[in-house]
Amino acid sequence: MPGKKLYVGNLYCMAKKDHLRELFSHYGRVSGITMVEGTGYGYVEMNSVKEAVDAKKALDGADFLERVIRVRYADEPQYIV
Repeated sequence: MPGKKLYVGNLYCMAKKDHLRELFSHYGRVSGITMVEGTGYGYVEMNSVKEAVDAKKALDGADFLERVIRVRYADEPQYIV
């Protein structure tokens, strides 16, 4: 079952929290972002499960800052491919 928290991977190394907030806010209210800048991944928490589902559906595989990002539910296992 999906949750409100999303894992975002394959981020450009110079991506900042503000970049993620701006991108994900198109799909609802962002209630929190956790990331260490320069690591290439982070977590975005949406205000509702529906907003998280919409954001994941729209953004998984999307081009963002010259990278193809991966968006998963944070409770899904993350496999390195």
